[in-house]
Amino acid sequence: MTINTDPDFAAREALRLLGSDPENWVFDHPGIDHNVTIVGGSGSGSTFAFALRRAGIGRVTVIDEAEDEVHAGVWLTRAQMKKLRTPKNLPGPELGIPELSFQAWYEARHGIEAYAAIDRIPRVLWAEYLSWYRQFLGIPVRYRTKLVRIEPDTGFFRLHLQVNGVPQVETTRKIIFANGVAGTGGANIPPVLTSLPRTLYAHTADEIDFSELRGKTVAVLGAAASAFDAAGVALESGAKAVHLFARRSQIASLPVIRVRGYPGAYYNYPQLPDAARWFQAWRFNQVGSTPPQDAIERVTAFSNFHLHLSAPWKTAYNRGDRIIAQVNDDIFEFDFAIAGTGYFVDPTHRSELADFAHHIALWRDRYEPPADQRDDKLSTYPYLGTAHEYQEKIPGNAPYLKDIHVFNPAGFVSFGLPIGDVPSIRRDVPAIVERISHDLFFADWSLHEARITGNIAPDFETSLYADAIWKRQSQVAIS
Repeated sequence: MTINTDPDFAAREALRLLGSDPENWVFDHPGIDHNVTIVGGSGSGSTFAFALRRAGIGRVTVIDEAEDEVHAGVWLTRAQMKKLRTPKNLPGPELGIPELSFQAWYEARHGIEAYAAIDRIPRVLWAEYLSWYRQFLGIPVRYRTKLVRIEPDTGFFRLHLQVNGVPQVETTRKIIFANGVAGTGGANIPPVLTSLPRTLYAHTADEIDFSELRGKTVAVLGAAASAFDAAGVALESGAKAVHLFARRSQIASLPVIRVRGYPGAYYNYPQLPDAARWFQAWRFNQVGSTPPQDAIERVTAFSNFHLHLSAPWKTAYNRGDRIIAQVNDDIFEFDFAIAGTGYFVDPTHRSELADFAHHIALWRDRYEPPADQRDDKLSTYPYLGTAHEYQEKIPGNAPYLKDIHVFNPAGFVSFGLPIGDVPSIRRDVPAIVERISHDLFFADWSLHEARITGNIAPDFETSLYADAIWKRQSQVAIS
């Protein structure tokens, strides 16, 4: 008996049994390069590319400004956690095909027992899995391709790109933003740091050379997962001491988002009234983002880690190459500071949206919360439609906005989850692809109508059955 040693055998069989990808059914239009452009080539972008292919939507391109696969996304660059923060068995890029899941991929290489032994997915292995997913499914990503500006036109967009540093214009009918945590905003840097020389501080959005922090005293501002991750890597890299400063009196520990994960809330959340969705987003901000327990244990294992609660920085200035910070009534000196303070969302701060950002409906344009639930940060999130599409602030002023779909954290208030992460894939990727299919089909309905009701060649001629046609024979007995 021959033992199959091909780790991809089950995945190949699953695709064989699934059948060939449908042919592209979308009509070509003169002067249009792409039906769909996906901005972001990491896990989400690759998942969309596969989903669109299975929906029979061709001429899809995936672009990423990173120089190569290693630098695309966060998993091998800015992310510093040892393990993903989500459960290992959440449905993800496999899109309902078990053989394409992380579990199937991992078990095929390391065994069922090895998978059972891990509690969450190691970050580096997740990156390895996503690389396999792209290569196995043959999903091309155009690296070194940066979106600079989107110029709307009638029925399509002109994309002003930098391709290997060279300006280039391409056209597309649909856009999906699958471009990560800063995709509709940017890094949230505390104002107290911005007066310092940029060489003395970084944000966790930056690619930090932690080896440069060896022997130095480091401050970390923030108390969510990324802050603890940065503190952990600094300590593991040999920092002399790391001080983490939290504004709250205790570390957030209530998993507000996790309790929304049951099917009833998960699938019906987008249909909740605005007041309910706003309250849930506001409540999350009030409670705070919860770091995993192992991220806290990672730093508390070091005696040179120091946690400061109720400790927002009042002032900071540099004295030579040192940071002098006032925190409450204390004065501290640091060699370097890291802001683990998350990201802001505001379409008006994205240069590629500059032509029309003022037309995009934000939550502040659609909902006025009670006075005790006001939140200026949440108010600048885009008010998205059911397929994550931008909506017009004033109906009729920018109808093209419905052709831009947002699959990044800007969808949090509208959809109640960390959009763009694994938990949102099984619900939102199919919803977006279904809407794109609908829009492309009905935009060309006259062409499709001609295709499905026009002249059709017969499968066979009448001669195939002519000799078998019953002919009445009145004087001949039938036996």
